[in-house]
Amino acid sequence: MSALTIYKREVSSYFAQPTAYAIIVIFLLIVMSLTFTFGGFIPAGDASLASQFFAWHPWVFMFLAPAVGMKLWTDEQRNGTLELLGTFPLSTRSAIIGKFLAAATVWFAALLLTFPIVITVNYLGDPDNGTIISGYLGSFLVCCTFLAITMLVSACTRDQVVCLIVSVAVCFVMVVGGFDPVTTVLSRSVSEGLAEAATAAFVWDHFSTLTRGLFRLQDLIWFGSIIVVCLLGTSAILSAKRS
Repeated sequence: MSALTIYKREVSSYFAQPTAYAIIVIFLLIVMSLTFTFGGFIPAGDASLASQFFAWHPWVFMFLAPAVGMKLWTDEQRNGTLELLGTFPLSTRSAIIGKFLAAATVWFAALLLTFPIVITVNYLGDPDNGTIISGYLGSFLVCCTFLAITMLVSACTRDQVVCLIVSVAVCFVMVVGGFDPVTTVLSRSVSEGLAEAATAAFVWDHFSTLTRGLFRLQDLIWFGSIIVVCLLGTSAILSAKRS
């Protein structure tokens, strides 16, 4: 049994139940509503979608991404199938990768379904589609980061509600910690270097750079590092529980 097998099983599980469809629909409704109301999409006339569309994604992901990922390992532990996995010719890391990619696929589909807004801005104006693609990459990386955090939390508990609450709390801190009003207050309290270091430790600085169409290696490394650390942490916890 390989990571691909686990991936196929998990994707089928997500879309065989109404949960994935409900979360995708909720995501689309919330993001589009925020874009056309508080985002002021039409009056702003900004075809880059940075501040009217993408800016809302981290706030929505910090609630909905844990809702998708909270069952990744809590169900396995509650139903006793975690021990059963140990009898299969399957490494813990393969199972983790398969489950993580399956959850990421749900969010890839959700982001893909926002294509009408891209068609709209191309019809109404002449946007830089490279910047828009960069914004989508940033959104997907934020979502994958929150999924990895949720997976780590789910490995620590059998209770989905506990997993959801803790994961949302951690993701909330990751978003708010780098938000401009917070960093402004922080810069007044500590040295400039320390404020910049603190800002770089959270999601917003790296995400906003990508929404502006700027590909910085340090941003990709930051997202990749958080995801890998969380997945390795999940592997260590599950391996200890299986032994």
